[in-house]
Amino acid sequence: MIDRRPFASLGGANHGWLDAKHHFSFANYYDPKRMGWGPIRVWNDDTIAAGTGFPPHPHADMEIITYVREGAITHQDSLGNIGRTEAGDVQVMSAGSGVRHSEYNREPGTTTIFQIWIEPKTRGAAPSWGAKPFPKGERAGTFVTLASGFGDDADALPIRTDARIVGATIKAGETAEYALGAGHHAYLVSATGKVEINGVALDARDGAAIVDEAVIRITATEDAEIVLVDAA
Repeated sequence: MIDRRPFASLGGANHGWLDAKHHFSFANYYDPKRMGWGPIRVWNDDTIAAGTGFPPHPHADMEIITYVREGAITHQDSLGNIGRTEAGDVQVMSAGSGVRHSEYNREPGTTTIFQIWIEPKTRGAAPSWGAKPFPKGERAGTFVTLASGFGDDADALPIRTDARIVGATIKAGETAEYALGAGHHAYLVSATGKVEINGVALDARDGAAIVDEAVIRITATEDAEIVLVDAA
């Protein structure tokens, strides 16, 4: 089953400095049919104006993955971590027992991100943060694991939940496949480019909620940049 979520149907709010689109219920956007997908609780598509950002605020008991699509995001937290994550790269924060952080666009131009929240397996653990570059050239035509709660994914950023975040770049006319485990929930967004997923057409920034599909077959009708969450 593949449920297409057109970009135009997403909730959201434009705060001037932040234009946020919500794939699931978030903040003042509430849709009882879009409360989450399996343990995936949030997928926000954020456009952040230059020189602005999110001031310090708290989180607890959530795995928060930030995929930078354009520009860069600068993170600082109450653990003492400071880091700048550029387009194509990923940062992960395990909020655990509690952490405060800020995220700013210190760049001269617009920054766009996907921010994904996934419920953790256990609560109250010590918070942590990490970031890693993932060159797009290494994802050409194949999926690369960006963050994972599975020990076999040694090169990925660690998260504390039974989920895997993967990314791929696919040239127009080419196809990439991803095997989805039985009972898993997947959510896929094409950051750029039109694609077909098992025959279902998606425009750029549309969402696809996927379940009961043994193999996800993505064919790009335009050059595409794919982000996929596979959650048990």
